Amino acid sequence: MDVALALPLLVALIVVALAFDFLNGLHDAANSIATIVSTRVLRPQYAVAWAAFFNFIAFLFFGLHVAETVGRGIVAAAVVDPRVIFGALMGAISWNLITWYYGIPSSSSHALIGGLIGAGLAKAGVSAIVWSGVIKTTVAIVASPMTGFILALVLMLLASWLFVRFTPFGVDSTFRSLQFVSASFYSLGHGGNDAQKTMGIIAVLLYSQGYLEGGFHVPFWVVITCQAMMGLGTLVGGWRIVHTMGSKIARLTPMQGFAAETGGSITLFTATWLGIPVSTTHTITGCIIGVGAAKRMSAVRWSVATNIVYAWIITIPASGLIAAATYYAVGLFG
Repeated sequence: MDVALALPLLVALIVVALAFDFLNGLHDAANSIATIVSTRVLRPQYAVAWAAFFNFIAFLFFGLHVAETVGRGIVAAAVVDPRVIFGALMGAISWNLITWYYGIPSSSSHALIGGLIGAGLAKAGVSAIVWSGVIKTTVAIVASPMTGFILALVLMLLASWLFVRFTPFGVDSTFRSLQFVSASFYSLGHGGNDAQKTMGIIAVLLYSQGYLEGGFHVPFWVVITCQAMMGLGTLVGGWRIVHTMGSKIARLTPMQGFAAETGGSITLFTATWLGIPVSTTHTITGCIIGVGAAKRMSAVRWSVATNIVYAWIITIPASGLIAAATYYAVGLFG
C-alpha cells in the first residue's frame, strides 16, 4: 500500500487504537481502585483520580517490552496491515463494550490478543501466528491469577500473624494508610502493562506503513499519548465493574485490600519487566479470591468467581471471531 495514500486511514486507525486505550482504562479502572473503594479508604471520585495519575506516570518506570511483544510477538509484523489492525481493534472494542455493559470483569488485554489472532488468521492462516508469543501469553492467563492468588494469600496470612496483638481499630488504621501505597503500586503496574498493548498496536501499524526509520520501535509520542488516554479512561471510570470486583467476590477489610493490591503489584511488575502482556483483571481477581480464602473458603462468592472464569475462557475466541468477521467484512465492502 502506498504510504501517502494510506495516511488518512493511518490517522483514523491510530484514533481507533487510542479509543481502545481509553476504553481499556475505563473498563479496567475497577482493577486499580475496587479494593481501595470497597474498604472505604477513598471515595470513588478521589480513588479514580489517584489511579489515573499513577496510570499516566507508569512510562517513567518500565521499559517497553510488553509493547514489543504485542507489536511483533503475537502476529508476524510482515502480516500486519491496516485491515488486520482495524479487525483486531473492532474485536477488542466490541468485546470490551459487551462485557462492560453487563458488568463482567473480562480482560481488555486478552480481547486485544484475541483480536490480533483472529484478524491474523483471517488474512494469512496459521502462518501469521508467532507461537512463542501466543504460548507465553496463554500460559500467563493461568499463571497471573494463580500467582496473584498465592501471593495475596501468603501476604494476608503473614499480616494476620504480625498484627495478631493489635486491636481491630489499630489494624484498620494502619492498613488504611498502607493502602495508599499498595493502590499506587497496583495502578502503576496497571498503567505499565496495559497501556503498552496499545503502544505496540500503533507502533506495528506505523512500521507496516514505513513510518518507522531504523527498524521496529515505539516512538515517544506514542508512549506519552497512550499513557494519557489510559489515564483519561481511568479518570472516567467503570463503576459497574467496580461493584463486582470490590464487593461481589468477597467483602474486603483494609488489611485484605492491602494484601490483594500488593500481591497484584508484584505480579504485574514482574510480568511487565518480562514483556508478558498479562490481564490486570485476571490478576486482581485472583488476589481478591486469595485474601477471601485466607479468611475462610466460604468468604468467597464462588458463583461470581466462576462466572468471571467463564468470561476469561471465552474472551480470546469471542474477540477473535469478531475480529475475523470484521476483517472479511472490510474486504467485501472496502
